[in-house]
Amino acid sequence: MESAVFAGCMKTNRSGPDLFKKLLLSVILLGGAAAGGVAYWAQQPIFEDGPVRPFTIKPGSTLASSAQQIDEAGVGVNPQLLELLARVTDKGSKLKAGSYELKPGATPLRLLTQLVRGEFAQESLTVIEGWTFRQMRQAVAAQPALKHDTAALSDAELLAKITPDYAMPEGLFFPDTYLFAKGSSDLQVYKQAHSLLIKRLTQGWEGRDTSLPYKTPYEALIMASIVEKETGKRADRSTIAGVFINRLKIGMLLQTDPTVIYGMGDQYQGAIRKRDLTTDTPYNTYTRAGLPPTPIALPGAESISAAMHPAQTDALYFVARGDGSSHFSNNLGEHNQAVNQYQR
Repeated sequence: MESAVFAGCMKTNRSGPDLFKKLLLSVILLGGAAAGGVAYWAQQPIFEDGPVRPFTIKPGSTLASSAQQIDEAGVGVNPQLLELLARVTDKGSKLKAGSYELKPGATPLRLLTQLVRGEFAQESLTVIEGWTFRQMRQAVAAQPALKHDTAALSDAELLAKITPDYAMPEGLFFPDTYLFAKGSSDLQVYKQAHSLLIKRLTQGWEGRDTSLPYKTPYEALIMASIVEKETGKRADRSTIAGVFINRLKIGMLLQTDPTVIYGMGDQYQGAIRKRDLTTDTPYNTYTRAGLPPTPIALPGAESISAAMHPAQTDALYFVARGDGSSHFSNNLGEHNQAVNQYQR
């Protein structure tokens, strides 16, 4: 009797380990299936067509909160699965706050990569050659994707946040197209534009014609701004620079209308009158010798190059032909004939 009971107990005990193994195997298989399902989901497009879908992750957000913000923005990704994917890939603590855009065809795995790398949505702002700094500020203020940290600052206060080396901001920002993440500070754009201007100016100065009568790179920048405003025709820029260099060398007044217009400020209404040419301002090159005190616009690369490498010419005068180009003359008699021909 005892032998039979003992045998029965032994049979029951042997079945215990077998049952545990079966349960463990079932759990592993179920877990593997779930993991396989998540892996498959992670590599499928969230949406395959239509416009990009913007969303923003707020600073200080947790992983769960980030996933929820993405869902609420209408991206179309399962927030629980996205959170799980971030955890199992050990990226849950590496997400970066900011504004993003998800393109058609992107997978949850690609979305997670964007969040970890901080591949923010890009916006752009184009600064045009020949703009004044005032026009640049207006364009920056009108860009809705920027955070307008400098809006209440004066020109001098804004410049002080960028560089201590100059008193006036005119001409100190390079005309170009600047990319930035949505929500970036507008100060970042100003710093980029100034840094690029200084880089281009320094490069130009180092390779300049050393016979030029400039004492500093800033004087060359002033000349470049005048050339920028005098013509939009590429072929004429270096010759116009050459005319002004010739005038500087012999002490002749520059007599350039764009500087007069700049000095008039808001009083300029589209035409220069005779009294405007005789009314003295720091920028009136009909009444004051030499270069004006600051640039009068934002010069581009070609105008900077023209100021550093002006054409070798005997011309002292030029007049607009009316088609965007200029006629150059070596003496006043020739110039007056050209004025009669093209403007009178």
